[in-house]
Amino acid sequence: MARPPPPPAASAPPPALYYSIDVECVATGRDHNTRSVAQIALVDQYERLVLNLYVRPEQPVVSYLTALTGLTQEVVEQYGRPLAEQIELLKSWLPTDATLVGQNILMDVQWLGLREGVDFAACLDLAGLFRVWNPKYNSWTMFSQDHCAKVLLGWDVDSTTHDAALDAQKSVRLYNYWQAMQADASGWAAAQAALLQAPTSESFARRNPTYEGVCMGNRKTCSCGAPFFS
Repeated sequence: MARPPPPPAASAPPPALYYSIDVECVATGRDHNTRSVAQIALVDQYERLVLNLYVRPEQPVVSYLTALTGLTQEVVEQYGRPLAEQIELLKSWLPTDATLVGQNILMDVQWLGLREGVDFAACLDLAGLFRVWNPKYNSWTMFSQDHCAKVLLGWDVDSTTHDAALDAQKSVRLYNYWQAMQADASGWAAAQAALLQAPTSESFARRNPTYEGVCMGNRKTCSCGAPFFS
């Protein structure tokens, strides 16, 4: 009896069209604006971690904001490289025709000095994609990435600390979810209702007006007097 033909080899997925970049910063001063990039993560649309880079700040670090960033002095000092060097590495891996997705993604782009139309093609902010019209207040309600991931993906955000790589993966998974739901009007309506109905958690800055002597930038409890730019 002739042997059956072997199964076809698994083909590689098509090239990624969109990516998420996430940046974590440490405090190099006591006010809420004095921050320096210390971690950069790049994740593609298939949730594959492409890069996880650590940056050694040029200025002395006042706090690694570990409870918020997951970063420690040991990790940053051992694996950190100059920011310019890490940005060049990031650019070498990021396709210039890529769309960047993420929560407040423009801030990450600005931290890294990336240029739309040069280093990447476009960006999409998850905060805008997942906003919901709230008839109670006759306005749009915006949600944190963790709230969306917890309610819609069942992500256990309460037991994990923040990490740039994990947050970038979370952004991609949420964007994939959003894309899939655009063909399901009733399902998307149910998802929006769930986001509105689920209780929200206080932000880190709300729970911790200061952390290790560093102002966390909550507008109502700010103690440093530094300006707010958004």
